[in-house]
Amino acid sequence: MVTPVPQDPRSFQRAHRIHFSECDPAGIVFYPQYFILFNDLLEGWVDAITPLGFADMVLKKRFGLPTVHLEAEFFAISRMGDDVTLSLQVERLGTKSLTLRLDCVAADGEKRMTVKQTIVTTSLETHQAIEIPPLLKQVLDPA
Repeated sequence: MVTPVPQDPRSFQRAHRIHFSECDPAGIVFYPQYFILFNDLLEGWVDAITPLGFADMVLKKRFGLPTVHLEAEFFAISRMGDDVTLSLQVERLGTKSLTLRLDCVAADGEKRMTVKQTIVTTSLETHQAIEIPPLLKQVLDPA
């Protein structure tokens, strides 16, 4: 699937319909599913802003983007069939890490939940933090 390149590479969003598989027996999104949705959003964002995409960066270039800090706040429930917008915003660009804000907002504008996530770029060979690779850094900080 081809993802359109966003005008602002520090901001990304896409629509999502809540699926049965994302809900608990009460019929609402089981909270860990939000983290899966946001990880999928992160992969889609990297696919949209880099020529190689997420899979090639991990499998061929051998660098990862593990989470080192995560804060979540839940405002309202989401149910199966709800249409929401998942969004990502780069809040801080460091030398070896990024801080992201991730939101889930209903079609009527009601905020369902938000996450502040810090990810660090690592070598998948040494599992040590590395500087943000040029192919990502140049897109996010072209100056």
